[in-house]
Amino acid sequence: MQTPSTANEWKEVAKQFEERWNYPFCLGAIDGKHIAIRQPPNSGLQYFNYKHFFSIILMALVGADYRFLYVDAGAAGRCGDAGVFNQSLLKKYMDCNALNFPEGGTLPGDDKVCHYHIIEDDAFPLRNDIMKPLSHRSLEPSVKIFNYRLSPARRVVENAFGILANRLRVFLTTISLDPEHVDYVILASCILHNFLIENQSNHYTPPSYTDNEDGSHRLVSGQWRSEQNTLTEVESTRSRNATHEAKRQRESLKSYFNFVGAVSWQNEMIA
Repeated sequence: MQTPSTANEWKEVAKQFEERWNYPFCLGAIDGKHIAIRQPPNSGLQYFNYKHFFSIILMALVGADYRFLYVDAGAAGRCGDAGVFNQSLLKKYMDCNALNFPEGGTLPGDDKVCHYHIIEDDAFPLRNDIMKPLSHRSLEPSVKIFNYRLSPARRVVENAFGILANRLRVFLTTISLDPEHVDYVILASCILHNFLIENQSNHYTPPSYTDNEDGSHRLVSGQWRSEQNTLTEVESTRSRNATHEAKRQRESLKSYFNFVGAVSWQNEMIA
């Protein structure tokens, strides 16, 4: 597993998101899941999560083809999504541009400027390099369109976790190892997952196994969803310190998806 490290490598990730999921300037989808473990000795409630079991957290950035681009494993289960991200090397590298994200540009066929960014749910901060859905409390069609266009691209991380858990089934059990050893199990599994996608995708992730859209662009749930329960979501600890520039960029994307970048079927999907 190798995180992209050059602007051109990141642009290739973005190209795949635009081609597969009709979402431009996207460098990956991020989320976190609980990995169930035996209570570590003398740990108290440090690893006890809001779902009332002991765990460590796997946070991952996933590409359009369900490959893991970056993983962070080992945070204690009591943490939330935003807390894990704030303490991660990913945030540190993003803050100082050590990952070499490419320079932004104008949206296709439009004059609105957009930064390359990752996408996530409401738990993470809204920044120029991180976009998330608008509030579901709003019933405005333009908001529904934005959230709809974001949803298929963001769903790749949910599918990646589902594939990982149901193909490498150690994650459907309670792992009886110390946390530092569980980290190795997680990292090795993510590497194996990427290897199998690249080399044995017909068997590891056949088309019916992941979420897809039918001929009318309606969601068809992947086979993994009908198998054993998947990994548990990390508690959402929302971050609300969005900058004016980040909000402006999200509004630009909303406008783009509703007008210049609209797709013919999107209004049917929000009806």
